[in-house]
Amino acid sequence: MNLSEIKIMVVKDIEFDETELDKESLRIPQLHNKYLVFLTDEKIMLEKYQQELRVLVRKKWLYYTGKMSEEELIENNWEPFNLNILKSDVDKFIESDTEILRSRAIVRMQEEKINYLDSVVKAINGRQWNIRAAIDWMKFTHGIQ
Repeated sequence: MNLSEIKIMVVKDIEFDETELDKESLRIPQLHNKYLVFLTDEKIMLEKYQQELRVLVRKKWLYYTGKMSEEELIENNWEPFNLNILKSDVDKFIESDTEILRSRAIVRMQEEKINYLDSVVKAINGRQWNIRAAIDWMKFTHGIQ
């Protein structure tokens, strides 16, 4: 599920009917669980993407230092790297490699999803206070103590 789909779902889920605050209060545990499950799944995916990035960085290091075997080159469908570069410059090549950049972008997007879902879970936790404040406001406006 991408971030846009999650945002659309959240907008729909966090709306609440002010005339049925009791039902909205009872929805809190369901919403909390729903987004906590999403958050957990996305954290697991982040770990997977980070592991893949670490493996790719190691492979690219082998590639740019000329230590990658022919079999590995064929397995990765990479052409031999024929430049002789200084060890101090290897990081520059790795950091600007398009596959590394793509993998880092995937990790970054996953981190953003996690940050967003974490905020949603916190907002859902605070929802009970919003409902309580709405009830108190209704009591006040109707002269009920």
